[in-house]
Amino acid sequence: MSELDAVALYERASARAVEVAAGIRPDQLDDPTPCSAWSVQDLLDHLVAGTGYLRGAMAGTQTPPPVGATAADFRAGVQACVAGLAHPNALGRTCVSPLGLEWTVQDATAGTFMDVLVHSWDLAVATGQSTVLDPDLVDACVAMFLPDMPELGRAGGLVGPAVAVPAGASAQDRLLGAMGRQP
Repeated sequence: MSELDAVALYERASARAVEVAAGIRPDQLDDPTPCSAWSVQDLLDHLVAGTGYLRGAMAGTQTPPPVGATAADFRAGVQACVAGLAHPNALGRTCVSPLGLEWTVQDATAGTFMDVLVHSWDLAVATGQSTVLDPDLVDACVAMFLPDMPELGRAGGLVGPAVAVPAGASAQDRLLGAMGRQP
């Protein structure tokens, strides 16, 4: 995968996730999500924390996780990440993954793309919005991360048990099932 691919995938997935976040009503913030331990607010906080993670990876710093994040916070965080990722050599820096492995910011961007894509579906389910993911993004995510990443995530406690999907299931359903979601 080229550097531009990782950034473009992150940017496209984040654009949709920002739309979904903007569609959250205040009365939905305490609602459950497909992420069993997280409410809509918890998931929004996680997405904003993901932008802090990427910005920190580029700068060699860490940011504390947010509490009470908003859709506007997420939009601003995504914009800051995209701007930072455009700087020369940003993607070649190294950082630590959520699983404790050293990887490049390019790999972190790709990993964050996957996180944003799947969690945009989670937020959409929880808030009654369209759950159809961009098929090109799904195909890219499946090609990059299945079958290995969900297993690594499960071993690290970041991904729930896989959900079986029928033979011939769509790429979206295969991705969601691998990531512990009931499509």
